[in-house]
Amino acid sequence: MNKPIYRYLADKQWRRYKRLVLMQRITQMSVMPDILPKIDPIAEVNLAFGRRNVQPGDFVDSRVSEILPRLKVQVFDKGERLVTVVAVDADVPVLEKDDFTYRCHFIASNIPISPTSTSIPLNQLDRKVQGSQGATQKYIALPWLPPYANKGSPYHRLAVFVLQQAEGKTIDTAKLAEKTKRDGFILRSFIDKHQLKPVGVTMFRTQWDEGMAGVMTRAGLVDQVNIEFKRKRVEPLPYKKKDPKRYR
Repeated sequence: MNKPIYRYLADKQWRRYKRLVLMQRITQMSVMPDILPKIDPIAEVNLAFGRRNVQPGDFVDSRVSEILPRLKVQVFDKGERLVTVVAVDADVPVLEKDDFTYRCHFIASNIPISPTSTSIPLNQLDRKVQGSQGATQKYIALPWLPPYANKGSPYHRLAVFVLQQAEGKTIDTAKLAEKTKRDGFILRSFIDKHQLKPVGVTMFRTQWDEGMAGVMTRAGLVDQVNIEFKRKRVEPLPYKKKDPKRYR
């Protein structure tokens, strides 16, 4: 991948099939325009939990998605660049408004990638040692919050975006952690504020399953375990007896 001809061929092969499947999934499941009004992926993003590779739109068991995933981001143009990885839940219920909002599940910034350096092990980002003095670079602004869905709620769409940072610009992850709220997170505003460019995306889905209660408990979401959503019962219209005189 350090030679232009192989990057060109790899890009052509990706666009011939995998990119078409990705665009179909994010369009059919309304990730676009619900989270972003438009995205034109130019980098291939592969998501894996442990040994399981996740295809766009797959349902992932809650006990599997409890751990941090591993990303492989393949870019097809030369040079190194810094990217920010953001995971967003697009289906968080808002009971008061009978509506849905967004929740941010993960943010990591200043991650270097290139055509030959594609692996992003999210669980090892802050363990990487930079420099001769052994200083640790902090990449993660918001740590991984395991995806969860309450009992009775529809499935949740979890989208993982790769956002390219402006050339030569780094993001202060400490300040980012202080100013960013998980609930009500708007990715469009986040992109505009930090001058980011969406270059890649993938997604998966989660729903209530037999392991979800344990995942919520271990994540400190004990108050969410016993919440159950139920559909409102629609009462039938009262029967109106017809006047028999009409049929005489």
